[in-house]
Amino acid sequence: MSVDIEVADIQKTDRKFIFSDHDENSKKEANSIATFFLTAISVLLVIVTLPFSLFYCIKVVQEYERAVIFRLGRLLKGGARGPGIFFVIPCIDSYTKVDLRTVTFDVPPQEVLSKDSVTTTVDAVVYYRISNATVAVTNVEDYGRSTRLLAATTLRNVLGTKNLSELLSERESISHMIQSSLDEATDPWGVKVERVEVKDVRLPQQLQRAMAAEAEASREARAKVIAAEGEQKASRALKEAADVISDAPAALQLRYLQTLATIAAEKNSTIVFPIPMELFKGHITS
Repeated sequence: MSVDIEVADIQKTDRKFIFSDHDENSKKEANSIATFFLTAISVLLVIVTLPFSLFYCIKVVQEYERAVIFRLGRLLKGGARGPGIFFVIPCIDSYTKVDLRTVTFDVPPQEVLSKDSVTTTVDAVVYYRISNATVAVTNVEDYGRSTRLLAATTLRNVLGTKNLSELLSERESISHMIQSSLDEATDPWGVKVERVEVKDVRLPQQLQRAMAAEAEASREARAKVIAAEGEQKASRALKEAADVISDAPAALQLRYLQTLATIAAEKNSTIVFPIPMELFKGHITS
């Protein structure tokens, strides 16, 4: 008994599918017939009203444009038209022009909380173009506005995974990450994101003062280290010179004569009283 019921259910289901397929085929045939008659009537009107109808039939698109044509609400086969001349049938054809040139827009300043919990304000600039005019018209209502909103969201999401130091020092790699993520998301819309540039990273005033104080302290510390290293090297040089003079008293006499020559060459009023070097022998040897 249960087997008979299952067989009956299967037969009913098959009948439903058959009826639904038949209804769909009937609708398609009716649409095809209506399209044929409307197209024939429109073409006949164009022929009757020649040559005035040519002004409405001939359209021109520029080198940087493409035209997406719809006939009775359906996308016309053959893809986007252009550049150059194309024909439309009045009353049943409509078309939309799409600009293929690169478009630039600024992403408004976005408040971003970095990975290390620092609030920053970041803005950027995005360059994009339409790679597929047909997809851009049929898959999204307003590709320009959608791309702008998505760019702002992507900017916040990517920057939220970075530390403050990375935001300040790795702008190029961050821009590339935003561009890749944005390009992948807009591909189903027929939009190609060519470039993204992070323009400015603005920090709170208090944090700027703290970073400036830290940088100044770091510079002072480096200056002290460099000065100490210089004094250490000078002390070593003086010690080596003293060792040489103690081993060779004639070196002290030579240095003494060089000093006298230097003083005599300068135009000054310094008076030098030469002292015999024998008076210093006891101090040098000691």
